[in-house]
Amino acid sequence: MNIVFTGGNGRFGKIFQEKTKLKNIFFPSKKEFNILNLNSIKKYLIKKKIKIVIHAAALSRPMDIHDKEISLSIDKNIIGTCNLVKVCETQNLKIIYFSTNYVYPGKKGDYKETDALLPYNNYAWSKLGGECAVQMYKNSLILRFCMTEKPFIHNVAFKDLITNFIFHEDVVKMFPKLIKHKGIINIGGKKSSVYKFAKQYNKKILGVYASRTLKNKIPLNHSMSLSRLKKILK
Repeated sequence: MNIVFTGGNGRFGKIFQEKTKLKNIFFPSKKEFNILNLNSIKKYLIKKKIKIVIHAAALSRPMDIHDKEISLSIDKNIIGTCNLVKVCETQNLKIIYFSTNYVYPGKKGDYKETDALLPYNNYAWSKLGGECAVQMYKNSLILRFCMTEKPFIHNVAFKDLITNFIFHEDVVKMFPKLIKHKGIINIGGKKSSVYKFAKQYNKKILGVYASRTLKNKIPLNHSMSLSRLKKILK
């Protein structure tokens, strides 16, 4: 079963290429596989006899780019995803879409896959825009991630921001068990503050409070329920 992975040169994509145990997987360049060009997508998928599209390519950091360059955000995160869904539907291919836990409101935490969504920034809106297209196509899987690089790259961490951080490497390990599923799955680690998570790996990290230090107030609890994930991984 041939698989194509978009975003192979991204932070997660590089780890995925290095660590994955999946076979027959291709990591095309943007020139080979242009998600903004329907003909480029269709040509590559047919040529390589692809059966599954793992769509991890996205515009993410810095977060303010989604405010400063809205058209770029729309093209890469929404229109590119819509194009992939269109071609997957005509070719009857499965698409696995990388989304984010930031699509949840972030106020009460422990969000289930079926809970109401309300992004708080443009990045999350752009990812939800991609989700809308994927949701219309039933041969699909949406993964709402809360993951980060290893080691934790910051010198300070928020004590009052609750989430489900998991390292890229740990996501790659579980991927063979995820790939056969459909619908939506929350993906993350044990619920904790960002500071508590980071402190496990860097004893010298400084703790600060988002509610005090950030000019633009953000929701402080984007933690997710991982009950479906735990059942899958058993």
